[in-house]
Amino acid sequence: IVDSRIRDWKIGIVDTVADNASSALFVVGPHTKPEGVNVVACAMTLEENGQLASLGQGAACLGSPYIAAHWLVEKMIELGQPIRAGEIVLTGALGPMVKVQKGAKYELNIEGVGACSVGFE
Repeated sequence: IVDSRIRDWKIGIVDTVADNASSALFVVGPHTKPEGVNVVACAMTLEENGQLASLGQGAACLGSPYIAAHWLVEKMIELGQPIRAGEIVLTGALGPMVKVQKGAKYELNIEGVGACSVGFE
């Protein structure tokens, strides 16, 4: 779930880093093994109150979520802080962000991975 402390999303790269990459919350579900999941071609849909709000696929994440994860692993090793077993890694968005509406319910589905939902009161 994306959020920002920067008013009206007038945000540059330095602001993005300072704002923790505009990250607010995330949802963790049951472990999914990547075998058999085409992480590049997998479709992502986000519905707001049953209506399509965002559409994307794994390729939107630097060409592949694996490329994004690999970059992070290499960078953390370079910084002397390697990623450890059990740590959660967020690789990036698969589609365009949408503005959350009060009272709305959102359902996310990633083909081959699973689905989750959240509501905002």
